[in-house]
Amino acid sequence: MTDASPHKLQLHWQIAAALALAALAGSLISAETQIAGVSVVAVLDFFGKLFLNALKMIVVPLIIASIIVGVCRIANDHAFGRLGGKTLGYYLMTSSISIIVGLFFVNLFAPGLSDGEPIEGLFTMMAEPTEFMHKVEGKSTADIAEVILRMVPPNVFEAAAQGQLLGLIFFSAVFGFFAAKIPAAYGTALLNFWHGVQEVMILITLWIMKFAPYGVFALVAETIILTGFEAVEPLLKFFFTVIAALGFHFLIVLPVLLRFVAGVSPLRYAACIAPALLTAFSTASSSATLPVSLNSAQQRAGISKRISSFVLPLGATVNMDGTALYECVVVIFVAQLYGIDLTAATQITIVLLALLTSIGVAGIPAASLVAITLILSAVGLPIEAIGLILAVDRILDMCRTAVNVSSDLTGTCLIARSEKEKFL
Repeated sequence: MTDASPHKLQLHWQIAAALALAALAGSLISAETQIAGVSVVAVLDFFGKLFLNALKMIVVPLIIASIIVGVCRIANDHAFGRLGGKTLGYYLMTSSISIIVGLFFVNLFAPGLSDGEPIEGLFTMMAEPTEFMHKVEGKSTADIAEVILRMVPPNVFEAAAQGQLLGLIFFSAVFGFFAAKIPAAYGTALLNFWHGVQEVMILITLWIMKFAPYGVFALVAETIILTGFEAVEPLLKFFFTVIAALGFHFLIVLPVLLRFVAGVSPLRYAACIAPALLTAFSTASSSATLPVSLNSAQQRAGISKRISSFVLPLGATVNMDGTALYECVVVIFVAQLYGIDLTAATQITIVLLALLTSIGVAGIPAASLVAITLILSAVGLPIEAIGLILAVDRILDMCRTAVNVSSDLTGTCLIARSEKEKFL
């Protein structure tokens, strides 16, 4: 269900073309290249940040309006608890599956071993992780409990200003639930107001997405210029282990759920949500991609706002399949490099911690690095080993974010089907 003219290249193809051009430009341009005395990287950085800022600008009002409207509409038909249970159940199931997939692949390919022995040469290229240490200093597994406190912000306006999405989601859900309980004269006016805000934010999203190919080009070209493909070479086995695990979850697990649980063609649904997946890949931010995810689900796939406005904002905050998988692979990889043979019990502990931290630290800057640090500390591995993955983390971050968003949108489809909705 796209509104694209047959004479105009559809948005997802425009973004795909921008990705291809960015890869080409990034491989031909160096970090020192200048045009008329202006650094090319600085120009790309400017336009990339401008696009990201535009997406982030609409996240807070879109989340608040979407959840209030969605919850208000379902609060009176006893569906709120049912939808919440289905949503959380799906998130726990797919996150657990993704971690098990990661555990299987990292044990199968053993990227930290060569002929059964640790690859000691990798330690010589370890980056100094000092820029991240201040973000994780003093963190421990006890900080997972902070997720409960972040759900109930002492100041909702401060939470909005700081982008604490979990607190905003909780407040908006509570507000929408009780807005449905007040007298109709007031409740209708409130619902109409927030519905109007939601419609305006959708129009702004559509406007911003017209510039998506340019923003995607800038973001990806800059990443390739600064990171370079040569940074991947020493960590090639680790890199492809993560890609293979993410690919299995993305291309096998989620499509199987779509086909056999929701009864939806994975290829047809993928065409509908392609703009969201490509935006997630280029921005490496589930939150920044949320406006595009909502637009893809509602306008392109035809899923109701009642379902998508509830499921997707929550998923963008707590459902992190790709991140959880990555955490598991990194920790086992580090253990292999240090020649530590982790017992089955320790690996089960890693699985549980990866599941909890993928939810609990999602709102923290450098979330995956914080989560990995917590797990490394919990199983007795040196947190400085995080410096081993910094060279390839940005590229893998783009990949795992696309998996995160794909899982959110798959869950939206499954839950909509379970509610007997007809779409596509």
